[in-house]
Amino acid sequence: MIRTILRPLAVAAVLTGCASLPSESPPAAAFVVLGEEGAPVARAVTTASTCPAITIDGRTAPMAVRAPYGAIPLRGKDHSASFHPDAVSNPVLSCETPLPGGAKQVAVAGQALPLPPAEAKRIVVIGDTGCRLKAKEFQDCNDPEAYPFARVAASAAAWKPDLVVHVGDFHYREDPCPADRPGCAGSPYGYGWDAWNADFFAPARTLLAAAPWVLARGNHESCSRGGQGWWRFLDAHAYDPAANCDDPAADERADYTDPYAVPLGAGAQLIVFDSANTNWKGFKPGDMRVRHYTDTWRKIERLAARQRYNIAVDHHPLYAFGASQDARTGAVTLFGGDAGLTQVFGALDPRLLPSTVDMLLSGHVHLWEQTSFSSDHPSQFVAGFAGTAEDIVPLPKTPPAGQSPAPGAVLEAMSSWIDGFGFMTMERTGPDTWTVVVHDRDGKQRNTCTVAGRHSRCAVPQA
Repeated sequence: MIRTILRPLAVAAVLTGCASLPSESPPAAAFVVLGEEGAPVARAVTTASTCPAITIDGRTAPMAVRAPYGAIPLRGKDHSASFHPDAVSNPVLSCETPLPGGAKQVAVAGQALPLPPAEAKRIVVIGDTGCRLKAKEFQDCNDPEAYPFARVAASAAAWKPDLVVHVGDFHYREDPCPADRPGCAGSPYGYGWDAWNADFFAPARTLLAAAPWVLARGNHESCSRGGQGWWRFLDAHAYDPAANCDDPAADERADYTDPYAVPLGAGAQLIVFDSANTNWKGFKPGDMRVRHYTDTWRKIERLAARQRYNIAVDHHPLYAFGASQDARTGAVTLFGGDAGLTQVFGALDPRLLPSTVDMLLSGHVHLWEQTSFSSDHPSQFVAGFAGTAEDIVPLPKTPPAGQSPAPGAVLEAMSSWIDGFGFMTMERTGPDTWTVVVHDRDGKQRNTCTVAGRHSRCAVPQA
C-alpha cells in the first residue's frame, strides 16, 4: 500500500472552541513542512503530554495530535531495552496543524513560524546531518569542529532562504559511544527522542525557524533504523498508527511512500521521492522492492508532466560518483549511482528518470558533487556534507576515459568538494536557470556553478 500525502484541511473547525487551551510552554521543536502541492503543515514536537497552542492570523487553538504521547517503542536487537535502557524514559508527543492558504502570521506557543512565499527563489540544500555513532565509526559529537551541523545550520539560516531542502539521513547516533572515546562521551544513542533531538532538532533550530522545509527520506530513516522517528516527526504524509515502523510486520507499507510535487512558482517544481529502502547491490528476482520502485517511477513520470521545469529530490544519487581507496595500495576506485534504483528505473527508461526531469538533488555520499552530461541526462548535485563524518577519498577532476556514473551517461562537466562541511544554495535567475553556490560551515563561498536547463557547470573542478 502506498500512502497519500496529508492534504491541508479546512481550519475553521480547528480554530473554534478555544475556551480551554494548553499552556504556552514552548515545544522542543516547531517548524513547517511542505507536502503535496506545497501545502504547508505546522509541526511541533513536545515532551509535554498535550499539544501546544497554534495562532493563525490572530486565532488560537490547540494543535492536533500526530503521534500520541509516549516513548518510541523498542523493536529488534538494536531497539531493545538492554541495548538502549534510556529509551523508555524519553516520552514525546508529535503535533500538527495544516495551514490555510494565504495565512500571514503563524506562531506555536508564541514562537513565529516561517511561511512559504508565492515563488521560492532562494533554496538551501543540505543532507546527511547527524553525528555518526555506528559499528566502528565514531564521530566526536561533543566537538563542534568535528560535528559542526549547528554552525552549518546557523550559517545557512543567515543566508535567508525561502525554502530548505534536506536530502535525507537525519539520524546517525545508533550505537553507544565507546568508553575510551571522550569526544562523544555521554551522547544519547538509539532510536528514541533523545538521540533524534541531539542529532537533528537541537542543532537545526536556527534553520528550522528560517524557512519551510522539504524533506527527503534517507536509508537511515528506513524502518529497520530511524523510521519510527521519521514517521512521528518529519514525513509529509499522513501518520498511520498501523504502519509507522513500530511493527516489523507492517514494514512493507511503512518503508514506501508516494512521490509528491512541491511547486516553486513560475513553471518549476520539486518532485520528492522516497528511496530509503533501496539496495546498493541491486535486487534479486522476486524482490518486492522492484514492484514498489516501479510504481514510484511511474508516479514521478506523471508528476513531471505537469510542469515545464522539474527538480527531483531523493537521498540516493543516480548520476554521481563515489570513491573508495584500497588501504594497502592506495588505489582509488570510482563507483556510480545506486544499483537497486538503476536496475528498476533503467528497465523503464535508459535515462533512469523521466525525460521531463532536469535536475536531481541527492545526498548519501558524504561530500559535495556536481555532474552534467552531453547526453540527455539531468544535472546531478550531491549535498551530503552538512554534519556527518566526511568522505575523504578525493574524486578526480575528470574520471578515467569511458567511465560514467550511470549507464549511457556522457559526462561533460564535473566538480567536487571533499572533506569540507557546509551547505549548498540555489538562487533562481530565470525560468530554467540557477546560480548554485557551495558554502563552508561559516557561509564562505567555496565554489559557484550555473545551471541552464539540464546542464550545469562550476567555476572550479575541485574546491
